[in-house]
Amino acid sequence: MNWLILVAIAVIADSSRIFIDNYISDCYFKGKMAVAQKYYYCFSFIILGIICAITAGIDFTAVPFHVYLLFILSGACSVIAGIPYYKALELSDTTDFGIFVQLSPIVYLILGWLFLGQSITPVQLVAFLIIISAPFLVIVTTKKRSRTIRMRAAFYAFLNVLIVAIGAMIFVGQNTTELNFVTEMGFVFIGKGLGNCIIMALAPKWRKRYHFVSKSTHHKVLRPLTATFIACILKDFATNLALILAPSVALVSAISDSSKPIFIFFMGILFTLLWPKFGREKLNKKTILVHLIATVLVVIGICLIQFVQV
Repeated sequence: MNWLILVAIAVIADSSRIFIDNYISDCYFKGKMAVAQKYYYCFSFIILGIICAITAGIDFTAVPFHVYLLFILSGACSVIAGIPYYKALELSDTTDFGIFVQLSPIVYLILGWLFLGQSITPVQLVAFLIIISAPFLVIVTTKKRSRTIRMRAAFYAFLNVLIVAIGAMIFVGQNTTELNFVTEMGFVFIGKGLGNCIIMALAPKWRKRYHFVSKSTHHKVLRPLTATFIACILKDFATNLALILAPSVALVSAISDSSKPIFIFFMGILFTLLWPKFGREKLNKKTILVHLIATVLVVIGICLIQFVQV
C-alpha cells in the first residue's frame, strides 16, 4: 500500500478520534471527569497487544528486559498524556483543540534543541512565531468571560503534546530491532493497557465515574468508546507502516502534521451541518473565519518547520 494512503488513513482516523472523544466527554460524561473513560482501554489494549504478540510468533525469552521496559514507559506516557487531553476536550470545541494541539512541532523543536543538540534556524524561529500566533488568535477573539477557559484548554493541550513528545523521545536512539512490526505494535498496546490499569487503580473516583456513566446510559457509551478504540488502532498501525515505507520519517511527519488541522477544520463544519448532535461546532461567520485563519497559520508554520528538514 502506498505510504501516502497510509498517512491519509492515519490523519482521518486521528481526527475522527478527537471528534468522538469530544462527543463522549460532552454528551456522556457531561464535562465531568471525562478522563474516566480511559477505564475502557485497560483490558482492550492488553488483549489486543497479546493477540498481536502471539500472532507474530514472538519468543519472549529472546527479547531483552529493557525493551519491555521501554514499551511500558511509552504506554505510561501515553496514558499520562491522556489526562490533560481529556481535560482540554472538556473545556474546548474540537476545532479549538485541533489548533491548540498543533503546538507539537514547537515542542519537538525545543526538545531537540535541549536534549539532542539540534540547532534552530531563523526560518524555524519564524515558523515558531507563526504557529504560536494561531492559538493566541483563537483566545483573543473569544469573549472575555470565556478567555480564561480557552487559556486553560490551550495549557492542557500543551501538556498533552509535551508528554507525548517525551514518550516519543524515549525511543530515539534505542535499539528495538529485536522486534518485528506486529510485535512492536503488540507491546505498544500492552504498554497502553497496563498504563491505563495503573492510572485507574490509583484513581478510584475515575473508575467509579466510568461505572456510573456506563450503567446510567445502559452501556450505550460502549458504542462510541469502541469507535474511538478502532480509530486509535487504525491511526497507530497506519502511522507506523507509513514510517517504514516512506522515504523519510520527516516527510511523513510533515504531511501528517500539516494536513491534520485542515481535516479537523472541514470535518467540524461537515459534522455540524450533517450531524449536529455529533459535530456541535459553532458555525457563525466570526468563528469560522477565526478558525480558518488559525488553521492556515498552523499549516504554514508546520510546513516551514518540517519541510526545511526533509
